[in-house]
Amino acid sequence: MAEQHEKALVPQIRFTGFTDPWEQRKVQDVADRFDNLRIPVAANLRVHGKTPYYGANGIQDYVDGFTHDGEFVLVAEDGANDLKNYPVKCVNGRIWVNNHAHVLQGKAGIADNSFLAFAISQSDIESLLVGGGRAKLNAETLMSIEFRLPCLQEQHQIGEYLTRLDHLITLHQRKYDKLCVLKKSMLDKMFPKGGSLYPEIRFAGFTDPWEQRKLEDYVVVSTAKNVDGRFNKEDVLSVSGEYGIVNQIAFQGRSFAGSSVLNYGIVNTGDIVYTKSPLNSNPYGIIKVNKGIPGIVSTLYAVYRPQDNVHTNFIQVYFEQHERMNNYMHPLVNKGAKNDMKVTAENALKGVVTFPSREEQVIISEFFDRLDSLITLHQRKLELLRNIKKSMLDKMFV
Repeated sequence: MAEQHEKALVPQIRFTGFTDPWEQRKVQDVADRFDNLRIPVAANLRVHGKTPYYGANGIQDYVDGFTHDGEFVLVAEDGANDLKNYPVKCVNGRIWVNNHAHVLQGKAGIADNSFLAFAISQSDIESLLVGGGRAKLNAETLMSIEFRLPCLQEQHQIGEYLTRLDHLITLHQRKYDKLCVLKKSMLDKMFPKGGSLYPEIRFAGFTDPWEQRKLEDYVVVSTAKNVDGRFNKEDVLSVSGEYGIVNQIAFQGRSFAGSSVLNYGIVNTGDIVYTKSPLNSNPYGIIKVNKGIPGIVSTLYAVYRPQDNVHTNFIQVYFEQHERMNNYMHPLVNKGAKNDMKVTAENALKGVVTFPSREEQVIISEFFDRLDSLITLHQRKLELLRNIKKSMLDKMFV
């Protein structure tokens, strides 16, 4: 029994050289609290400077002066945005803290601040909160939280490892955010607006004005149906604003198809699909290109084939900007009582678009394909790093 108890006091994953069991302590045993130095300052009274001004959820502003100088652990007192992932952060240097975050500091020779922050964040803080809408973590409750900790050297290694992981997550988050901002900007500046036939930003070698024509001059309605039963429910496709045209079962975990899919429309690779249902920022639906394998869609979708004068991926890029999509569809769509789109597949093509030559369409599409690949790359790295951190927080602590 004693051996079993000792095993329970060591983590599943551990740095080499550490074998001692962890000790159970309260926050008050290993850290001091410096809430008495906090000073809240109304936004209109703050003197702008370089010192980060912290509230419950992190940095709110930058001010002149400071309330604390050193390495501290900030824990939201009240007003936390996310009660499941409660705001706990280790900070270093001169900071200004208002009255919505507790300020802790590990006792010298006993607790490492980085480790302390991760250990507290592992506690079930949500169950300790009191009050209604603005749930509060009382100081006494915080200081009474129990957790287990190893020797100072092991704490330091764990804290350092997880901090490096956090820095990597922040790095990829910033890269992802920058790429998303760049894409949004390019979707605006690489396409003419306000009746102009010339975009603000253009690839070298292209000078001709873009053409204003009806969309029906570039794509035609596809009438191909699954009448021979070549496709089944496993081949049903869905249209996602973020991921484009995807397999319904792979994307949503199940098929929403009816008892028969014989009347479903066939969507070949390169075909264009318009979903006639509101989606987030697109009250008139979205248009996407099938970049994957062929499949089928329900009769609620309109399916189109590209003509020779258009690069199919350019259609998706063109309509990816919410404002451009909404402005195009708004005059063509009548909304029904249930917010459904009253527009035929043919009438959805009657609007005017402004397209360049096919050669320029190809280059623009390839640029956005590369941008999308970079965005996806950083998104996947972010997901991977977050999963690693979640696993490590679970396995490196008792």
